[in-house]
Formats: sequence, C-alpha cells, structure tokens
Amino acid sequence: MIRSGIQVERWVAGTAKGSFAEMFTDADMLRLQQDQYRHDARNHTDILHLTKNDRLKHYGLHFAKYVGRLARGSAEPISYDRTIVDTVLVSLSASNTMHQHLEAPSALTKEAQQIDPLRTYADAAGRFADACEKIDHMEEFIPIARKANADIMSWALQQAAERKIDLEGQLRQRRGELRGRQFYISD
Repeated sequence: MIRSGIQVERWVAGTAKGSFAEMFTDADMLRLQQDQYRHDARNHTDILHLTKNDRLKHYGLHFAKYVGRLARGSAEPISYDRTIVDTVLVSLSASNTMHQHLEAPSALTKEAQQIDPLRTYADAAGRFADACEKIDHMEEFIPIARKANADIMSWALQQAAERKIDLEGQLRQRRGELRGRQFYISD
C-alpha cells in the first residue's frame, strides 16, 4: 500500500528509512492503476468511448491545463495541492490507455531538482503534447508519451511528498467528488 501521510512526513523531514524511490512500490503503482481503471470505467464513459489516440490527446490537454493552473499561482482559485492530485489521476488514466505499467518512481534528477518545479512539469507535459501531435503525423509517439507520463508521475509524487499531501486520502476524496457528477448511476 502507499505509505501513510505520517511516513511521507517522516521522509520529508529526513527521518524515514530509505529514499523517495522506496516510498512507493511497484505493487502500489499497480494498485493505483487498477483503482483508476475502475473509477474511469464507472465515471468517465464519455472519455473511454474515445479512440485511444483521442484519449491521449485529451490527457495531454489536461496536463497543459494543470501547468497553466500552477503558473497562475495565487491568482488561480484551484489549489496547488488539488492540481497535484488531479495530475496523478490523469497520469494513471494515461498509463492505462497506453498499457504502461508504471513502476515505483525514481528520484528526480539533480538537474530537475535544481530548477523551478513548474519547469520540470512543463517540460514533461510538453513532451507528452509532442507525442500527441506525432499521432496526427503518423510518427512514432508511444515511447515519448510513456517517458513523459512516467516523468509527470514522478514529479507529482515528489511534489506530494514535499508538500506532505496524504495522497491516498486525497485521491479517494477527489474520485468521490468526480463520482458525484454521475448521480444517475446507482451501484
């Protein structure tokens, strides 16, 4: 299971055993993908009925929207933390669309840690958009999209840890909000 907020807090404070990469296991990532698949199947049939290529473009637009949210800073009514949670959800959906088995994230490179965190996200989102554009040109795009998506997920998990976000709890809460939009489904 994803480590509790307390363990993430200890890691951020430097008291937890292991590195950031050890905070999430491959099994944790698989469970998150499975949870997202169930959520999407129930609550996002409009998107699931799109072709896979169109779904990837849809997710690329989400990533661009989130970079814009973060760039607006305090002028943006949707919080930084909520945007991180939304980023994780969309990254999970994108990985499922690409049949990408996300692995436990590795720590961000030294270069990525030294620059503005938004720049790291914008770079990966831009590469994801580049992959989406290549779809229309019938150029190879899956390796680019998968790498960009993995980098987006690593960035989001790193940000969640640094900001001490109870990611599992926040994912549950956000999925519940999205589930509420489908008031006509009873299960």
